[in-house]
Formats: sequence, structure tokens, C-alpha cells
Amino acid sequence: MTTKPPAVRTVRSADGTTIAYEPAGEGPPIILVGGAFNDRTTARPLAAALAPHFTAYAYDRRGRGDSGDTLPYAVDREVDDLAALIEAAGGTAYVYGLSSGAILAARAAARGLPIIGLALFEPPFSVDGHAGTRPALAPALAELVAADRRKEAVTLFMTTAVGLPDDAVTSLWHDPSWPFLEAAAHTLVYDTTITGDGALPRDELAAITTPTVVVDSTASPDWLRQATQHTAEAVPGARRVSLAGGFHEASPADLAVELRRFLLG
Repeated sequence: MTTKPPAVRTVRSADGTTIAYEPAGEGPPIILVGGAFNDRTTARPLAAALAPHFTAYAYDRRGRGDSGDTLPYAVDREVDDLAALIEAAGGTAYVYGLSSGAILAARAAARGLPIIGLALFEPPFSVDGHAGTRPALAPALAELVAADRRKEAVTLFMTTAVGLPDDAVTSLWHDPSWPFLEAAAHTLVYDTTITGDGALPRDELAAITTPTVVVDSTASPDWLRQATQHTAEAVPGARRVSLAGGFHEASPADLAVELRRFLLG
């Protein structure tokens, strides 16, 4: 017996862009902000794990899935999207952000959105200068996408921002997931705009007053784990938690336990 996915709903952002989302579960709302190559479908496992204790809102960030994509892109527009979702959820919400979505969630909290608890998974800041995004990456990706060279754009992102070896990326070219990755190529410009030059925005993080937990995986590369630690140190009162997991990921079940423990007590 197959389980039907949750019904898709929409909300309109401040600039008129339609944002698609799926609520699942019962309890206080938690909005799941995905990172690169993520949409509401990739958030479903975590939403299902959270559903016994939260109403989880998995959504398509602008430019993905069933959401619109009003141009020109700006990070503030994505913050407005999150504000619209919080309003749709009842006016306040917990927020969980993954990777570049963690940076987006942190910026939303620093801007004063009504976030009552914040969880950030491995925000990809480059605190040691050897990994993460670069200032020139967003325009380089935009140029490749404009030329419809999506394969090259995804490859560039994975080797530069993610830090995968060339042969590891080329081995994915024939993987069944590759068409999904290419379809998301234009949104990599958005993710790298969010991460910017990779520098840790200490003043912005210091403005966060929301109770915050910053999470990493024990199997992630050192630079991501260091970014997690530095983020936790920069956000007033934040706690760092390390979970057994894979490369830039932890199991939905383990994440759900930790989020429930921190956010609901």
C-alpha cells in the first residue's frame, strides 16, 4: 500500500510569487528550509519523522517545484517567502534550515521574523578559507545556466562549493538522480548568492535572539564541522549538537529526536 503525499497548498509572498508547501502532522508548526538540490519532496522524510509532534511545513523555495520565480532574485525575497509561510502557519513557527537553507533561516531570524525556535544544520560558511563558496561562483553559474550548460553548472557547484573530487562528480552523470540535479541548476545561483563569499557574518548572527541549536554530522568534512562550531559560538546562547550521520546529512529519525528535545523540551 502506497502512502499519498500531503496535499499541496500555496501562499503568496510579498512580491506576489506563489510558494507551494505541504503541511504534515499535528502540533506546533515547524518550517523546513531546504538547501541546494532540495525541494519539498526531499524534505518529506524529515517531515514524516517530525509529524507525531509538529505540523511540518515542507516547501518549494522559489524557482523549485511548484513555486514561482519572480526575477530578479534577491535573498530578501526568500526571507519574505519564509515570512509568508510563517503567517500561513499561524503567525509564529519553529524553523529548521539545511545547508544554504540554514543560512537563509539564520538571516530571517536576525531580521526579526517571528521564529520561536531555530535549528541550523551545517551552514556552509568557510571559516578556514579552504572550502565552501567563492564570490565569483554565483556569476559563473548564472553564465552557464544562461547558456543552457546545466551539466557544467552542476559539476562546477559540486566540485567548488561542495568540494567533491572531479571523478566523484563525473560518476554521477549517469546516475538516475542526475536529471533532477540538472533541473535545479538555475537555483544554485540562488544558493551561492545566499552563501556569498562564505565569510561568517558574525554581526548578523549576533543579532539572533531566538533559541538556537546548530547541528552537524560526525561524518561531514572538517570545514563543515568547524563552520557549525563557529556558528554556534556566534549566535548568543546557541547550543551545538553532533549526530552520527553521513556526508552533510543525518537520519531524519535522529534529527527529529533532537529537534523535539531542543524545541519542545
